[in-house]
Amino acid sequence: MRFSDLARLITLAAIWGASFLFVRMAVSSLGAAWLTELRISIAAAAMLLYARAVGLDLEVRRNLHVYLVIGATNVAIPWTIIAYAGHYINAGYLSILNASTPWFGAICAALWLGEPLTLRKSLGLALGLAGVALMLGFGPIEATPNVILSAALCFAAAACYALAGTYVKKRAAGVRPFSMTLGSLLVATLMLLPFLSGVPPATAFTWKVSIAVLGISLLGSAAAFLLYYRLMSDVGPTKTLTVTFLIPLFGVLWGVLFLDEELRLAMVVGGALVLAGTALVVASGPQAAAARGVSALK
Repeated sequence: MRFSDLARLITLAAIWGASFLFVRMAVSSLGAAWLTELRISIAAAAMLLYARAVGLDLEVRRNLHVYLVIGATNVAIPWTIIAYAGHYINAGYLSILNASTPWFGAICAALWLGEPLTLRKSLGLALGLAGVALMLGFGPIEATPNVILSAALCFAAAACYALAGTYVKKRAAGVRPFSMTLGSLLVATLMLLPFLSGVPPATAFTWKVSIAVLGISLLGSAAAFLLYYRLMSDVGPTKTLTVTFLIPLFGVLWGVLFLDEELRLAMVVGGALVLAGTALVVASGPQAAAARGVSALK
């Protein structure tokens, strides 16, 4: 991997790690539904302007079914879930729990792609679960019912990412990644409209909340996707998906630096177990990585 590609990979991990920081900064003021709707709609608008500038045809009639499925499973549902969990779980926890996506990718691949759930994959799943249990039991956050529910919801979001990746491999391999991303964002924007309550008051948009909304939309969604697909093109999916291991490092770092989140040994050890488990799952074969092809939309 060239130095420029490595720099892009680290930048992408830093941006996606900051997405969890932005969630924590804004969700208490806007609520999960409105934060997610603003994130999706602003990112979609920015990417649509880019698509128009380069003359990209979304081929809506041909690919609408793909945009509907991916818009729900890879954007609207998991992003709303993660935003809700941000009420109770800090940025570091959110980023580490999100790293469980490859576990569910392995399970989905076993169920629907015929890939065996090997001993290595099973050990990876067990290590990851042990890491989560350690963090919840001895980490800096008290394991209240809301915290446990939020952790479970983070797993549900990761499962959604894995389902989306499996669907793409089986049903949508011929759709261009950029078109799929933009199409799913546009569809997800409409999907969330019925679930929105009254418009947030202007007083909710403090400078901190405004920065968080613009950051998670323009950096964590639109700009990050461009970096992601550039890496996919230049170095391939296997190397690009190593970003999974780097995101929690930045998620924890930004939380400690900007939100004064406490860092305990249990969180470090638990996070290491999660990443070790993820490494075992990812290392078990290229097909599993392919099944996670779009699961990095954070």
